[in-house]
Amino acid sequence: MFDIVGHKFRYFLISGVLILIGVISLATVGLRAGIEFSSGSMMRVGFEQEVSQEELRQELTSLGYASAIVQRTVGGDYYIRTGELTGEDKAQLVAALETQFGELNESEFYSVSPMVATETARNAAIAVAVAAVGILLYITWAFRKMPSPLRYGTCAVIALVHDALITLGIFSILGGIFGWEVNLMFITGILAVIGYSVNNTVVVFDRIRETLRRGASTDFEAVVNDSLVSTLSRSLNTTLTTLIVVLALLLFVGSSIQNFAVALLIGGIVGTYSSIFVAGPLLVVWEKGEWGGFLPRRSRAVSTKG
Repeated sequence: MFDIVGHKFRYFLISGVLILIGVISLATVGLRAGIEFSSGSMMRVGFEQEVSQEELRQELTSLGYASAIVQRTVGGDYYIRTGELTGEDKAQLVAALETQFGELNESEFYSVSPMVATETARNAAIAVAVAAVGILLYITWAFRKMPSPLRYGTCAVIALVHDALITLGIFSILGGIFGWEVNLMFITGILAVIGYSVNNTVVVFDRIRETLRRGASTDFEAVVNDSLVSTLSRSLNTTLTTLIVVLALLLFVGSSIQNFAVALLIGGIVGTYSSIFVAGPLLVVWEKGEWGGFLPRRSRAVSTKG
């Protein structure tokens, strides 16, 4: 049988390295806040003639928008993000671009004030925090007939925090390389990832509960490992079918849901990993009091002698 629990600290090490890389990127590069979180104006324009991204950026600089962000969509249009524009400012900008590049089609425009941006950021943080607390309470209640039910809820929350941190770290790296911004679609994706992760984790925990009730073994580590192995194929199949749908959305729907689709893509993979290789093994570590396994070898040797 595939010994997942026996190699748990190897899997924890992999998670730790990925989280560390992400945290370093978040600390140095950070997240590029989208217009919903940092205020400003965004318009989507398409030109009749071919216009390169560099030409458009140079023209915006000459018009006094040197800090404008220009992103090309899959369909060949451009997203232009600037500081908050008034109706007059917007009309002058569109007229200047038409003078330089010919007729354009403005398919989208919206502005967000600093006050609304601050409110949106706060509400997004509250939504994620409430979701985590709600999940902790629900899983603790759902497994209330098990010994130490709080452990199940805590391990599930640790797994979803694991998924969120890795997803945030990867988006920070993508933002630094490709200029991707974090917007409300990304927050929606993160909340979906949390739900997906918890669903996989609950399936694993439920199998552990069933195995314990059958009395198949008195060794908790063997029970958890058997449960993880028996749910592995189901988790992989579910993830694969989900990723096919997400890839289809990413390829055919376009840039409007790019952040949502990519967050789901990353979170789906990481969530499956955490439910099998993090949440379940953490229960074993907690049950057997093996927290010393996280310490360096020399530290463990000293603590054992003590």
